[in-house]
Amino acid sequence: MEQGNYSVGLDIGTTKIVAIIGRENEYGKIEILGTGKSKSLGVHRGVVNNITQTISSIQQAVEQAEVDAGLKIGSVVVGIAGQHIRSLQHSDYITRPNSEEVINDDDLEKLCNQVYKLVMLPGEEIIHVLPQEYKVDGQCEIKEPKGMYGGRLEANFHVVVGQVSSIKNIGRCIKSAGLDLGNITLEPLASAEAVLSQEEKEAGVALIDIGGGTTDLAIFKDGIIRHTSVIPFGGNVITEDIKEGCSIIEKQAELLKIKFGSAWPGENKDNEIVSIPGLRGREPKEITLKNLSKIIHARVVEIIEQVYVEIKNYGHEEQKKKLIAGIVLTGGGSQLKHLKQLVEYITGMDTRIGYPNEHLAGDSDEEVASPLYATAVGLLMNALETTNNNVLESEMEQAEEEMLVGQESVAGKSVNTQTAPRKSIFDKWSEKLKDFLDNAE
Repeated sequence: MEQGNYSVGLDIGTTKIVAIIGRENEYGKIEILGTGKSKSLGVHRGVVNNITQTISSIQQAVEQAEVDAGLKIGSVVVGIAGQHIRSLQHSDYITRPNSEEVINDDDLEKLCNQVYKLVMLPGEEIIHVLPQEYKVDGQCEIKEPKGMYGGRLEANFHVVVGQVSSIKNIGRCIKSAGLDLGNITLEPLASAEAVLSQEEKEAGVALIDIGGGTTDLAIFKDGIIRHTSVIPFGGNVITEDIKEGCSIIEKQAELLKIKFGSAWPGENKDNEIVSIPGLRGREPKEITLKNLSKIIHARVVEIIEQVYVEIKNYGHEEQKKKLIAGIVLTGGGSQLKHLKQLVEYITGMDTRIGYPNEHLAGDSDEEVASPLYATAVGLLMNALETTNNNVLESEMEQAEEEMLVGQESVAGKSVNTQTAPRKSIFDKWSEKLKDFLDNAE
Protein backbone atom coordinates (compact mmCIF):
# COMPACT_ATOMS: atom_id res chain seq x y z
CA MET A 1 0.00 0.00 0.00
CA GLU A 2 1.23 3.48 -0.88
CA GLN A 3 2.54 5.22 2.25
CA GLY A 4 1.68 8.89 1.68
CA ASN A 5 1.41 11.34 4.53
CA TYR A 6 -0.64 9.48 7.06
CA SER A 7 -1.13 10.32 10.73
CA VAL A 8 -2.62 8.69 13.81
CA GLY A 9 -5.08 9.85 16.45
CA LEU A 10 -5.25 7.89 19.72
CA ASP A 11 -8.19 8.48 22.03
CA ILE A 12 -7.48 7.06 25.49
CA GLY A 13 -10.98 7.01 26.95
CA THR A 14 -12.42 5.62 30.16
CA THR A 15 -14.51 3.01 28.35
CA LYS A 16 -12.59 2.39 25.14
CA ILE A 17 -9.29 3.17 23.46
CA VAL A 18 -9.48 4.02 19.76
CA ALA A 19 -6.63 4.35 17.27
CA ILE A 20 -7.43 5.83 13.85
CA ILE A 21 -4.99 6.01 10.95
CA GLY A 22 -5.84 8.44 8.17
CA ARG A 23 -4.54 10.84 5.55
CA GLU A 24 -5.81 13.81 3.60
CA ASN A 25 -7.11 13.09 0.09
CA GLU A 26 -6.73 15.51 -2.82
CA TYR A 27 -10.01 17.24 -1.90
CA GLY A 28 -8.80 18.12 1.60
CA LYS A 29 -11.09 15.54 3.20
CA ILE A 30 -9.87 12.84 5.55
CA GLU A 31 -9.58 9.29 4.30
CA ILE A 32 -9.64 6.69 7.08
CA LEU A 33 -7.10 3.94 6.38
CA GLY A 34 -7.57 1.82 9.49
CA THR A 35 -9.19 1.78 12.92
CA GLY A 36 -8.56 -0.24 16.05
CA LYS A 37 -10.58 -0.35 19.24
CA SER A 38 -10.04 -2.04 22.58
CA LYS A 39 -11.72 -2.04 25.97
CA SER A 40 -10.04 0.53 28.16
CA LEU A 41 -8.71 -0.90 31.40
CA GLY A 42 -6.76 1.25 33.79
CA VAL A 43 -8.40 4.61 33.06
CA HIS A 44 -10.80 6.16 35.56
CA ARG A 45 -12.71 9.36 34.84
CA GLY A 46 -10.33 10.25 32.04
CA VAL A 47 -7.18 9.78 34.14
CA VAL A 48 -4.75 6.84 33.92
CA ASN A 49 -4.75 4.95 37.20
CA ASN A 50 -3.18 1.66 36.11
CA ILE A 51 -0.23 2.04 33.75
CA THR A 52 0.27 -1.66 32.92
CA GLN A 53 -3.35 -2.24 31.91
CA THR A 54 -3.49 1.00 29.92
CA ILE A 55 -0.34 0.03 27.98
CA SER A 56 -1.76 -3.35 26.97
CA SER A 57 -5.10 -1.74 25.95
CA ILE A 58 -3.22 0.83 23.82
CA GLN A 59 -1.14 -1.92 22.18
CA GLN A 60 -4.27 -3.92 21.38
CA ALA A 61 -6.01 -0.95 19.70
CA VAL A 62 -2.85 0.06 17.82
CA GLU A 63 -2.17 -3.48 16.54
CA GLN A 64 -5.74 -3.77 15.30
CA ALA A 65 -5.43 -0.45 13.43
CA GLU A 66 -2.05 -1.47 11.96
CA VAL A 67 -3.47 -4.76 10.66
CA ASP A 68 -6.53 -2.95 9.29
CA ALA A 69 -4.44 -0.38 7.43
CA GLY A 70 -1.42 -2.52 6.61
CA LEU A 71 0.82 0.23 7.98
CA LYS A 72 3.17 0.66 10.92
CA ILE A 73 2.29 3.32 13.49
CA GLY A 74 5.10 5.57 14.70
CA SER A 75 3.97 8.80 16.31
CA VAL A 76 0.47 9.50 17.68
CA VAL A 77 -1.56 12.51 18.82
CA VAL A 78 -3.27 11.85 22.15
CA GLY A 79 -6.17 13.51 23.94
CA ILE A 80 -6.18 14.53 27.59
CA ALA A 81 -9.21 14.98 29.86
CA GLY A 82 -10.09 14.43 33.52
CA GLN A 83 -11.23 16.52 36.44
CA HIS A 84 -7.74 18.00 36.96
CA ILE A 85 -8.15 20.11 33.80
CA ARG A 86 -9.02 23.73 34.42
CA SER A 87 -8.96 26.82 32.27
CA LEU A 88 -8.31 30.47 33.01
CA GLN A 89 -8.29 33.79 31.17
CA HIS A 90 -5.05 35.74 31.08
CA SER A 91 -3.86 38.84 29.24
CA ASP A 92 -0.26 39.64 28.43
CA TYR A 93 1.70 42.04 26.26
CA ILE A 94 5.07 42.60 24.63
CA THR A 95 6.73 45.87 23.69
CA ARG A 96 8.33 45.61 20.27
CA PRO A 97 11.80 47.14 19.87
CA ASN A 98 11.03 48.51 16.41
CA SER A 99 7.50 49.73 15.73
CA GLU A 100 8.52 50.61 12.15
CA GLU A 101 8.52 46.91 11.28
CA VAL A 102 5.29 44.98 10.79
CA ILE A 103 4.16 42.40 13.33
CA ASN A 104 5.17 38.89 12.25
CA ASP A 105 4.97 35.28 13.47
CA ASP A 106 8.02 35.75 15.70
CA ASP A 107 6.23 38.46 17.69
CA LEU A 108 3.14 36.29 18.15
CA GLU A 109 5.30 33.33 19.18
CA LYS A 110 7.22 35.50 21.66
CA LEU A 111 3.94 36.65 23.20
CA CYS A 112 2.65 33.07 23.46
CA ASN A 113 5.93 31.84 24.95
CA GLN A 114 5.65 34.51 27.60
CA VAL A 115 2.29 33.06 28.73
CA TYR A 116 3.89 29.59 29.08
CA LYS A 117 6.11 31.11 31.77
CA LEU A 118 3.10 31.91 33.98
CA VAL A 119 3.56 30.62 37.51
CA MET A 120 1.14 27.76 38.10
CA LEU A 121 0.09 25.99 41.26
CA PRO A 122 2.55 23.26 42.31
CA GLY A 123 2.10 20.15 40.18
CA GLU A 124 0.29 21.94 37.34
CA GLU A 125 1.43 22.60 33.82
CA ILE A 126 0.05 24.62 30.91
CA ILE A 127 -1.28 22.40 28.11
CA HIS A 128 -2.66 25.00 25.68
CA VAL A 129 -2.32 28.75 25.25
CA LEU A 130 -5.12 29.87 22.93
CA PRO A 131 -5.09 33.54 21.84
CA GLN A 132 -8.59 35.07 21.79
CA GLU A 133 -8.15 38.56 20.44
CA TYR A 134 -5.29 40.99 20.12
CA LYS A 135 -4.78 44.67 20.82
CA VAL A 136 -2.22 46.72 18.94
CA ASP A 137 -1.28 50.06 20.54
CA GLY A 138 -4.62 50.12 22.36
CA GLN A 139 -6.70 49.32 19.26
CA CYS A 140 -9.10 46.57 20.39
CA GLU A 141 -10.68 43.43 18.93
CA ILE A 142 -8.07 42.54 16.33
CA LYS A 143 -8.34 38.93 15.18
CA GLU A 144 -5.15 38.76 13.09
CA PRO A 145 -2.44 41.32 13.96
CA LYS A 146 0.10 39.91 11.49
CA GLY A 147 1.27 42.54 9.00
CA MET A 148 0.15 45.52 11.13
CA TYR A 149 2.41 48.24 12.53
CA GLY A 150 2.57 48.79 16.27
CA GLY A 151 4.81 49.07 19.30
CA ARG A 152 2.76 47.33 21.96
CA LEU A 153 1.12 43.99 21.15
CA GLU A 154 -1.37 42.69 23.71
CA ALA A 155 -3.61 39.62 23.73
CA ASN A 156 -6.21 37.89 25.82
CA PHE A 157 -5.48 34.19 26.22
CA HIS A 158 -7.52 31.17 27.13
CA VAL A 159 -5.06 29.05 29.10
CA VAL A 160 -5.73 25.36 29.70
CA VAL A 161 -3.95 23.84 32.69
CA GLY A 162 -3.57 20.20 33.72
CA GLN A 163 -1.78 18.09 36.30
CA VAL A 164 1.84 17.35 35.44
CA SER A 165 1.62 13.80 36.80
CA SER A 166 -1.38 12.93 34.60
CA ILE A 167 0.33 14.29 31.50
CA LYS A 168 3.51 12.37 32.31
CA ASN A 169 1.57 9.15 32.92
CA ILE A 170 0.00 9.41 29.48
CA GLY A 171 3.44 10.08 27.98
CA ARG A 172 4.80 7.07 29.84
CA CYS A 173 2.01 4.77 28.56
CA ILE A 174 2.58 5.88 24.96
CA LYS A 175 6.34 5.40 25.24
CA SER A 176 6.03 1.96 26.87
CA ALA A 177 3.58 0.89 24.17
CA GLY A 178 6.43 1.49 21.69
CA LEU A 179 5.03 4.72 20.20
CA ASP A 180 6.19 8.32 19.91
CA LEU A 181 4.13 11.10 21.45
CA GLY A 182 3.52 13.61 18.67
CA ASN A 183 1.24 16.00 20.51
CA ILE A 184 -1.17 16.23 23.44
CA THR A 185 -4.51 17.95 22.82
CA LEU A 186 -7.41 18.74 25.09
CA GLU A 187 -10.19 16.27 24.22
CA PRO A 188 -13.07 18.78 24.01
CA LEU A 189 -11.01 20.79 21.49
CA ALA A 190 -10.42 17.68 19.38
CA SER A 191 -14.13 16.73 19.42
CA ALA A 192 -15.03 20.31 18.48
CA GLU A 193 -12.68 20.15 15.47
CA ALA A 194 -14.44 17.02 14.26
CA VAL A 195 -18.12 17.89 14.68
CA LEU A 196 -18.60 21.68 14.56
CA SER A 197 -18.96 23.76 11.42
CA GLN A 198 -17.28 27.15 11.05
CA GLU A 199 -20.71 28.88 10.97
CA GLU A 200 -21.60 27.38 14.36
CA LYS A 201 -18.31 28.53 15.88
CA GLU A 202 -18.98 32.05 14.56
CA ALA A 203 -22.59 32.18 15.81
CA GLY A 204 -21.71 30.80 19.25
CA VAL A 205 -22.04 27.15 20.22
CA ALA A 206 -21.44 24.85 23.20
CA LEU A 207 -20.08 21.40 22.40
CA ILE A 208 -20.92 18.78 25.02
CA ASP A 209 -19.01 15.52 24.61
CA ILE A 210 -20.53 12.88 26.91
CA GLY A 211 -17.96 10.13 27.26
CA GLY A 212 -17.76 7.16 29.61
CA GLY A 213 -15.84 8.80 32.44
CA THR A 214 -16.11 12.53 31.77
CA THR A 215 -18.34 15.09 30.08
CA ASP A 216 -16.25 17.65 28.20
CA LEU A 217 -17.39 21.13 27.29
CA ALA A 218 -15.99 23.58 24.74
CA ILE A 219 -17.64 26.95 24.01
CA PHE A 220 -16.97 28.93 20.82
CA LYS A 221 -18.11 32.43 19.87
CA ASP A 222 -16.99 34.58 16.91
CA GLY A 223 -14.95 31.62 15.71
CA ILE A 224 -12.76 31.66 18.84
CA ILE A 225 -12.62 29.20 21.75
CA ARG A 226 -13.97 30.99 24.83
CA HIS A 227 -14.35 28.41 27.57
CA THR A 228 -13.40 24.78 28.22
CA SER A 229 -14.18 22.52 31.11
CA VAL A 230 -14.15 18.83 32.04
CA ILE A 231 -16.92 17.50 34.31
CA PRO A 232 -16.01 14.21 36.04
CA PHE A 233 -19.26 12.38 35.22
CA GLY A 234 -20.25 10.49 32.13
CA GLY A 235 -22.12 7.47 30.82
CA ASN A 236 -20.50 5.14 33.34
CA VAL A 237 -22.23 6.73 36.35
CA ILE A 238 -25.58 6.14 34.61
CA THR A 239 -24.66 2.45 34.23
CA GLU A 240 -23.60 2.38 37.91
CA ASP A 241 -26.97 3.82 38.95
CA ILE A 242 -28.86 1.19 36.92
CA LYS A 243 -26.68 -1.54 38.43
CA GLU A 244 -27.39 -0.34 41.97
CA GLY A 245 -31.04 0.54 41.40
CA CYS A 246 -31.98 -2.74 39.74
CA SER A 247 -29.51 -5.00 41.62
CA ILE A 248 -28.02 -6.44 38.43
CA ILE A 249 -24.45 -6.87 37.15
CA GLU A 250 -22.65 -4.14 35.21
CA LYS A 251 -22.71 -5.93 31.87
CA GLN A 252 -26.51 -6.26 32.04
CA ALA A 253 -26.90 -2.65 33.19
CA GLU A 254 -24.86 -1.40 30.21
CA LEU A 255 -26.94 -3.49 27.78
CA LEU A 256 -30.19 -2.28 29.34
CA LYS A 257 -29.05 1.33 29.01
CA ILE A 258 -28.11 0.95 25.34
CA LYS A 259 -31.10 -1.14 24.22
CA PHE A 260 -34.00 0.19 26.28
CA GLY A 261 -32.69 3.30 28.03
CA SER A 262 -34.40 6.65 27.60
CA ALA A 263 -33.78 10.02 29.21
CA TRP A 264 -37.51 10.85 29.27
CA PRO A 265 -39.61 8.81 31.76
CA GLY A 266 -43.00 9.91 30.39
CA GLU A 267 -42.27 7.92 27.23
CA ASN A 268 -42.73 4.41 28.67
CA LYS A 269 -45.95 2.71 29.73
CA ASP A 270 -46.09 1.04 33.15
CA ASN A 271 -46.68 -2.38 31.64
CA GLU A 272 -43.48 -2.48 29.56
CA ILE A 273 -41.21 -4.97 31.31
CA VAL A 274 -37.79 -6.44 30.55
CA SER A 275 -36.85 -9.79 32.02
CA ILE A 276 -33.20 -10.27 32.91
CA PRO A 277 -31.73 -13.73 33.54
CA GLY A 278 -30.74 -14.13 37.20
CA LEU A 279 -27.26 -15.12 38.29
CA ARG A 280 -26.54 -18.85 38.47
CA GLY A 281 -29.60 -20.74 39.72
CA ARG A 282 -31.55 -17.60 40.67
CA GLU A 283 -34.90 -16.37 39.40
CA PRO A 284 -34.90 -13.94 36.48
CA LYS A 285 -35.48 -10.27 37.42
CA GLU A 286 -38.25 -8.19 35.93
CA ILE A 287 -37.61 -4.48 35.45
CA THR A 288 -40.18 -1.97 34.19
CA LEU A 289 -38.88 0.38 31.50
CA LYS A 290 -40.53 3.25 33.35
CA ASN A 291 -38.30 2.65 36.38
CA LEU A 292 -35.27 2.25 34.15
CA SER A 293 -35.82 5.60 32.48
CA LYS A 294 -36.51 7.28 35.86
CA ILE A 295 -33.07 6.14 37.07
CA ILE A 296 -31.40 7.35 33.86
CA HIS A 297 -33.36 10.62 33.84
CA ALA A 298 -32.28 11.56 37.37
CA ARG A 299 -28.58 11.18 36.57
CA VAL A 300 -28.72 12.77 33.11
CA VAL A 301 -30.48 15.83 34.52
CA GLU A 302 -27.66 16.19 37.06
CA ILE A 303 -24.99 16.02 34.32
CA ILE A 304 -26.78 18.51 32.05
CA GLU A 305 -27.38 20.93 34.92
CA GLN A 306 -23.67 20.91 35.78
CA VAL A 307 -22.83 21.64 32.14
CA TYR A 308 -25.44 24.39 32.06
CA VAL A 309 -23.83 26.03 35.11
CA GLU A 310 -20.55 26.13 33.14
CA ILE A 311 -22.35 27.66 30.12
CA LYS A 312 -23.82 30.33 32.40
CA ASN A 313 -20.39 30.94 33.98
CA TYR A 314 -19.08 31.73 30.52
CA GLY A 315 -21.80 34.41 30.32
CA HIS A 316 -24.33 32.96 27.86
CA GLU A 317 -27.05 35.12 29.39
CA GLU A 318 -25.34 38.36 28.33
CA GLN A 319 -26.57 39.65 24.99
CA LYS A 320 -23.07 39.92 23.47
CA LYS A 321 -22.09 36.40 24.54
CA LYS A 322 -25.29 34.61 23.53
CA LEU A 323 -24.72 31.22 21.92
CA ILE A 324 -26.98 31.49 18.88
CA ALA A 325 -26.23 28.03 17.49
CA GLY A 326 -27.12 26.45 20.86
CA ILE A 327 -25.72 23.09 21.87
CA VAL A 328 -24.12 20.19 19.98
CA LEU A 329 -24.06 16.82 21.77
CA THR A 330 -21.49 14.20 20.84
CA GLY A 331 -19.62 11.24 22.33
CA GLY A 332 -21.06 7.80 23.13
CA GLY A 333 -23.45 9.20 25.75
CA SER A 334 -25.18 11.39 23.18
CA GLN A 335 -26.82 8.30 21.67
CA LEU A 336 -29.19 7.95 24.59
CA LYS A 337 -32.82 8.13 23.38
CA HIS A 338 -34.64 11.46 23.88
CA LEU A 339 -31.51 13.13 25.26
CA LYS A 340 -31.75 15.95 22.72
CA GLN A 341 -35.31 16.78 23.86
CA LEU A 342 -34.29 16.71 27.53
CA VAL A 343 -31.31 19.04 26.92
CA GLU A 344 -33.55 21.48 25.01
CA TYR A 345 -36.10 21.33 27.86
CA ILE A 346 -33.52 22.05 30.61
CA THR A 347 -31.46 24.72 28.84
CA GLY A 348 -33.96 26.21 26.40
CA MET A 349 -31.22 26.14 23.74
CA ASP A 350 -31.36 24.60 20.24
CA THR A 351 -29.69 21.19 20.27
CA ARG A 352 -28.42 18.74 17.70
CA ILE A 353 -26.39 15.51 17.82
CA GLY A 354 -22.90 15.99 16.33
CA TYR A 355 -21.50 13.37 13.97
CA PRO A 356 -17.81 13.60 13.02
CA ASN A 357 -18.55 13.31 9.29
CA GLU A 358 -18.02 17.00 8.48
CA HIS A 359 -14.41 16.44 7.34
CA LEU A 360 -14.45 12.74 6.37
CA ALA A 361 -14.20 11.53 2.79
CA GLY A 362 -17.49 10.28 1.31
CA ASP A 363 -16.60 6.58 1.29
CA SER A 364 -15.67 6.44 5.00
CA ASP A 365 -16.88 3.58 7.14
CA GLU A 366 -20.32 4.15 8.69
CA GLU A 367 -18.97 3.22 12.10
CA VAL A 368 -16.34 5.98 12.21
CA ALA A 369 -19.00 8.62 11.50
CA SER A 370 -20.70 7.76 14.84
CA PRO A 371 -20.56 10.24 17.77
CA LEU A 372 -18.53 7.59 19.64
CA TYR A 373 -15.53 8.41 17.44
CA ALA A 374 -15.74 12.22 17.59
CA THR A 375 -12.65 12.66 19.78
CA ALA A 376 -10.55 10.13 17.86
CA VAL A 377 -11.39 11.77 14.49
CA GLY A 378 -10.57 15.20 15.98
CA LEU A 379 -7.20 13.95 17.24
CA LEU A 380 -6.45 12.51 13.79
CA MET A 381 -7.28 15.91 12.25
CA ASN A 382 -4.92 17.56 14.70
CA ALA A 383 -2.19 15.03 13.79
CA LEU A 384 -2.66 15.67 10.06
CA GLU A 385 -2.54 19.44 10.57
CA THR A 386 0.70 19.17 12.55
CA THR A 387 2.23 16.94 9.84
CA ASN A 388 1.20 19.35 7.07
CA ASN A 389 2.63 22.35 8.94
CA ASN A 390 5.93 20.54 9.49
CA VAL A 391 6.12 19.52 5.83
CA LEU A 392 5.37 23.10 4.73
CA GLU A 393 7.96 24.55 7.13
CA SER A 394 10.68 22.17 5.99
CA GLU A 395 9.84 22.84 2.32
CA MET A 396 10.04 26.59 2.90
CA GLU A 397 13.35 26.25 4.73
CA GLN A 398 14.72 24.11 1.94
CA ALA A 399 13.68 26.70 -0.64
CA GLU A 400 15.31 29.47 1.43
CA GLU A 401 18.52 27.49 1.76
CA GLU A 402 18.63 26.80 -1.97
CA MET A 403 18.16 30.51 -2.67
CA LEU A 404 20.93 31.44 -0.26
CA VAL A 405 23.26 28.79 -1.66
CA GLY A 406 22.45 30.07 -5.14
CA GLN A 407 23.24 33.66 -4.15
CA GLU A 408 26.50 32.64 -2.53
CA SER A 409 27.75 30.67 -5.48
CA VAL A 410 27.13 33.80 -7.59
CA ALA A 411 29.21 35.86 -5.17
CA GLY A 412 31.85 33.14 -5.21
CA LYS A 413 31.79 32.70 -1.45
CA SER A 414 30.92 29.57 0.46
CA VAL A 415 29.50 30.26 3.86
CA ASN A 416 27.37 27.81 5.77
CA THR A 417 24.02 29.57 6.08
CA GLN A 418 21.87 26.67 7.19
CA THR A 419 19.43 28.02 9.69
CA ALA A 420 18.08 25.83 12.44
CA PRO A 421 14.41 25.14 11.72
CA ARG A 422 12.08 27.22 13.87
CA LYS A 423 10.35 25.12 16.45
CA SER A 424 6.79 25.61 17.46
CA ILE A 425 6.01 25.96 21.16
CA PHE A 426 4.63 22.48 21.16
CA ASP A 427 7.75 20.90 19.66
CA LYS A 428 9.77 22.45 22.47
CA TRP A 429 7.26 21.22 25.01
CA SER A 430 7.29 17.70 23.56
CA GLU A 431 11.08 17.67 23.70
CA LYS A 432 10.99 18.73 27.35
CA LEU A 433 8.53 15.94 28.08
CA LYS A 434 10.60 13.37 26.17
CA ASP A 435 13.76 14.38 28.06
CA PHE A 436 11.87 14.10 31.31
CA LEU A 437 10.59 10.63 30.45
CA ASP A 438 14.06 9.49 29.41
CA ASN A 439 15.50 10.69 32.71
CA ALA A 440 12.66 9.17 34.71
CA GLU A 441 13.49 5.63 33.65
